[in-house]
Amino acid sequence: MGAPDLSLVWAAVILFGVVMYVILDGFDLGVGILFPFAPDERSRDVMMNAVAPFWDGNETWLVLGGVSLFVAFPVAYAELLSHLYLPVVVFLIGLVFRGVAFEFRGKADSSKALWSAAFAGGSWTAAFSHGLILGTVIQGLPFGPDGRPLADPLVWATPFSLFVGLAVVAGYALLGASWLASRVEGGLLRWLVRIGPVLVMLVLAAILVVSIWTPLTHPAIAERWFSLPQLVILMPVPVVTAGLGLALLLAFTRGWVRAAFPLTVGLFLLALGGVVISLWPYAVPYGITIAEAASRPQTQAFMLVGVLLFLPLVLGYTFYVYRVFRGRVSAEEKRY
Repeated sequence: MGAPDLSLVWAAVILFGVVMYVILDGFDLGVGILFPFAPDERSRDVMMNAVAPFWDGNETWLVLGGVSLFVAFPVAYAELLSHLYLPVVVFLIGLVFRGVAFEFRGKADSSKALWSAAFAGGSWTAAFSHGLILGTVIQGLPFGPDGRPLADPLVWATPFSLFVGLAVVAGYALLGASWLASRVEGGLLRWLVRIGPVLVMLVLAAILVVSIWTPLTHPAIAERWFSLPQLVILMPVPVVTAGLGLALLLAFTRGWVRAAFPLTVGLFLLALGGVVISLWPYAVPYGITIAEAASRPQTQAFMLVGVLLFLPLVLGYTFYVYRVFRGRVSAEEKRY
């Protein structure tokens, strides 16, 4: 297998890790985003117990994606991280606050409100920073005449990136609500069913705005989506997205709560697919391609052996944990 093929394999590995992280850690971040608005303290206990067995395992996929990017595309890792240092640090601080809250909130008495705030604040901070990073990648880095990115540590501070940050917060809240709806009952379930349609409308509106804003900013992306024959080939993406949004609204309004999470996952996969179609083949949009950012073929081949051994273990562990802790959750179930 030649070097270009190995680069494609690594791009697929990173994309798989990103998708798994967005879906799995997305729903537990979403539970934290919804946390302050829950009907009562008992509902907050149930929400915390529902995600307690999964949150740390979900973050394994973040490690896989980061390490894979460093090994396979070191140029992209260096350029993206140097421009996104502040949002990445804030993102990690948010995750730390969440992790500490999991450990202390269940055992705290007088300081329980403090750890609740840490859990919610960390979730909001991590989700918004994640969106800020995604928005910056979509808008692209500024490139100089020499073909290298210009030094701009505040490249992420744009209206587009800030909007994508808020959109990701809304998206993760929808993931959290749809996942929780199939695992809880009583007043908390009725509250989730009530706010679900609002979150669906927010997410669909955000997808529509980004879908219009991005091609207006980048003529190359507009040409990719709206010229023939791509227009015909890619037309199913927005059509299916709208169909999934309608199905989600029906799922919440008619109480089909078990269908809500798979439908939300489908909505996210289509949105991520749209981003990949827009950015391909760039590793650092819009100046450094995957082939240009790749490490030596020998390095990629050597590390790929480790990933192929490691990946089944992570998948097996993930499947086992979700199987063991499946089913309804109660406030009395002290997992933390």
